[in-house]
Amino acid sequence: MSRFEQYALQPRDVHAAQTHGGFIILDVREPFELQICSVAGAVHIPMSTLPQRLHELDASMPIACLCHHGVRSHRVAMWLQAQGYETYNIEGGIDAWADEVEPQMPRY
Repeated sequence: MSRFEQYALQPRDVHAAQTHGGFIILDVREPFELQICSVAGAVHIPMSTLPQRLHELDASMPIACLCHHGVRSHRVAMWLQAQGYETYNIEGGIDAWADEVEPQMPRY
């Protein structure tokens, strides 16, 4: 297991922790993707704008990154770790979230 693989979380675990304020869920998808579906309470900062909007994140909270399938969010989580943030990647992205947490969620 690589060092970063230990920071992959399952959607159901993030959802359970979210009810107790355990994570900031950072959705890095593009605005057109958010129009299809989104996770309630998530912070939406597209990957391409994150460097300019980094100040919007609370560095004292762990951040669980989310995208469509987990690739972009993995890259963002690694980048945020290099900036000193405690980050995790939501494995499988919002597609897995729909499977595990919100089966009624629209998919694309």
